[in-house]
Amino acid sequence: MSALSVRGLHAYYGASHVLQGVDLDVDEGEAVALLGRNGAGKTTTISAIVGFVRARGGSIRLGEREIAGAAPHVVARAGVALVPQGRRIFGDLTVAENLTLTARGGRWTVERVLELFPALRRRLVNRGDQLSGGEQQMLAIGRALMRDPDVLLLDEPSEGLAPKLVDQVRDALVRLRDGGLALLLVEQNIALATSVASRVYVMNKGQIVFAGTPAELASQRDVEARYLGI
Repeated sequence: MSALSVRGLHAYYGASHVLQGVDLDVDEGEAVALLGRNGAGKTTTISAIVGFVRARGGSIRLGEREIAGAAPHVVARAGVALVPQGRRIFGDLTVAENLTLTARGGRWTVERVLELFPALRRRLVNRGDQLSGGEQQMLAIGRALMRDPDVLLLDEPSEGLAPKLVDQVRDALVRLRDGGLALLLVEQNIALATSVASRVYVMNKGQIVFAGTPAELASQRDVEARYLGI
């Protein structure tokens, strides 16, 4: 069963028709990657799903619930959480405060987040702006999990991270996937994306131009060369 289903999604920035009939699915307990060059429409797709950009056509379903056109707080309460590009944690709040601020009292607790990201345990009383980039990314993911989502969207979680920290983020995402959480991952790091996701979509100019498994993508060198610059 699909945890998230997008059909015929259209969205605009002003007069610019950015998304042109996007279709994608994320099944329950599945990790899916959305790849493409800068400007392909990946972040706009996520923004339309969470309600930051108004959908101007098509359907966005969370389970059986239609959420296209819903306000961001309605989408969040329905069970979608976003880890935004650039992390956007609250720099003047402590790690503990960042986590408890979004808590919904569900499956995710501060202790469970600390089990996923042990490095944050010793930083609980530190402000967000005192953390390293890797620690901030862990906190951003943890904060989203505290909303107890059914679907977690992540926009470029490896951006600006050293390879060792990228590996830590990958391992955390694999644990979340294996724990049954549906993930939609927008990522420029193709190695990370394909090691986490069981299915891959490639975008170009606001449209899906490829859908398949990581192995199928690797076998289509023309797709990689044309749309991903590999």
